[in-house]
Amino acid sequence: MTDDHGAEEPAQPDQTTPGEDTPEPAVEAAAAAAHDAEAAAVRAAREHDRTERLAARLYAQWANLREERQAQLSPAVPPAPARSGQRSVAVPYGIDLAASWGWRLLVIGAAGWCIFRVLGFLEIIVIPVVIAMLITALVVPAVSGLVRTGLPRGIAALFAVIGVILVVGLLLFYAGHQVAAGASDLADQTVKGLDEIRRWLKNGPLHASDSQINTWIDRLQAEVTRAGASNPLDRVSEVGGVAADVLASLFIVLFSTYFFLAEGERIWSWVVRLTPRGARGRVDSSGRVAWISLTQFVRATVIVAAVDAIGIMIVAAILGVPFVAAIGVLVFLGAFVPLIGATVAGTVAVLVALVDQGPVTALLMLGGVVLVQQLEAHGLQPFLLGRWVSVHPLAVIIAIAAGVLVAGVAGALVAVPLAAVVNAVGLHLTGEDPQPGPLSVDEDSDG
Repeated sequence: MTDDHGAEEPAQPDQTTPGEDTPEPAVEAAAAAAHDAEAAAVRAAREHDRTERLAARLYAQWANLREERQAQLSPAVPPAPARSGQRSVAVPYGIDLAASWGWRLLVIGAAGWCIFRVLGFLEIIVIPVVIAMLITALVVPAVSGLVRTGLPRGIAALFAVIGVILVVGLLLFYAGHQVAAGASDLADQTVKGLDEIRRWLKNGPLHASDSQINTWIDRLQAEVTRAGASNPLDRVSEVGGVAADVLASLFIVLFSTYFFLAEGERIWSWVVRLTPRGARGRVDSSGRVAWISLTQFVRATVIVAAVDAIGIMIVAAILGVPFVAAIGVLVFLGAFVPLIGATVAGTVAVLVALVDQGPVTALLMLGGVVLVQQLEAHGLQPFLLGRWVSVHPLAVIIAIAAGVLVAGVAGALVAVPLAAVVNAVGLHLTGEDPQPGPLSVDEDSDG
């Protein structure tokens, strides 16, 4: 304070109100420390922002450099010249989908064609193995019965194979003996039938002369001679080759049948182990379904073939047609090709009736064959086969045609059971049928 003359007054001591505390040094130190910490935090935040901005700038520069480098390495694709008056249009979804399915179907078709070519090349092995599987499915109950009596499985399988050989041999021997015994009578009847045809050509609506009939006969003989004319050595070699193929196929059939019956479980286990571990369960269950379908098909086909043969034999016996037993054996073997096998074999009975007794008996024989086929197709087969081997007739016809194209008569024989197995396994894998029930111990052990 200064007075009026500018002299400074002496400092007076601070007068504090009684009861007020003076500031302490600790409070001032805490306030200073808080201020310093706040300033340090502000400086750290500024430094962090500066670092992030630097990193973002470096990343952007690196990304630009990478894009420039890729653009330098990638060849420049010149844009397609646009036609005048046109604009680029995206491919429609339908065409895109059709194209994607198209190349897949082409790949599947090529793979299927390769498989069929390989099977056709190896038909001398594949067809006997499939026939052996059919025989195994037929006789496995007999082997199981022999095993239950105490015989070892190998001995039971050997007895079953010998039994199959004896049964087939006896059937063929009996039919051949009957044909040989009546061949002379049938030849006489054939000559009479040809004479009747000659008289009909002369006296019938054609009114052909003897010279015309002789000309027709000479032309027919010339065509037959031309068709059969060839080098005798070539004929001998062809017959020898066919005989060798038949013997080799028979050998494969017999040995495959024996091992399927004796060691079917081990063979199937080995096949399952070849598949990936995760798929073995589905493969095993599919094999069970396939085996059930195959066994039911074969057993039902044997019953149907026997009924066809017995029915056509009864009709032939009633009409007095010769070679009844031979006709029955032929129909029995032909019935293993569904729908058409027994009918084609029954035409032999019609021809024999035509030659032996004339057209009226032949028509009656044809009616009997058709009646037996209708009873079989509409009553017996649906009852015996059931849902396990239920295949549409159109699929049966297509399978038979494909089998004939691939492997001839043998292909027609195995085409339908193969189609039945594929159908059953496909339904099983898609879950459209119930799971296969547990097989019996004997059937399970057989494969």
